Amino acid sequence: METGLTKKQNIVQVIKFVLFSASAGIIQIVSFALCFEVFHLPNRLSYFLALTLSVLYNFTLNREFTFKSSANVPRAMLLVALYYAIFTPLSTWWVDPLVNLGLNEYVVLLGTMVVNLATEFINYRFIIYRKSINTNKRATMPKAKIIQ
Repeated sequence: METGLTKKQNIVQVIKFVLFSASAGIIQIVSFALCFEVFHLPNRLSYFLALTLSVLYNFTLNREFTFKSSANVPRAMLLVALYYAIFTPLSTWWVDPLVNLGLNEYVVLLGTMVVNLATEFINYRFIIYRKSINTNKRATMPKAKIIQ
């Protein structure tokens, strides 16, 4: 599939996505720990709330800085919501069975986050922003003006 990006641009895009997702992962882990350990919410609910916070943060940063997209925000959010309408039930479905097999809650959370990272990048890159990469002001502004 032709992306219109150079090899370097593709690599930079993946690196940015991974770094922003890692920071979103920190938000997810901390909010999961607060919900699960401090507020004693059930595992699935803690996971769902933490995932929601992480997704909102990650969507905002990746739209602006990774994909530099001017795509319609409600449409992009709807496509993210559709992805999560599939991913969230699946990922909450496997949480308790894996924990019941003896895996630690945090090991299950980290494994789920890795699956989420890979599938979410594919969704953003090839579905949500495939026709609008590098179209926002940040991408179209001359580099000298970005620095100022």
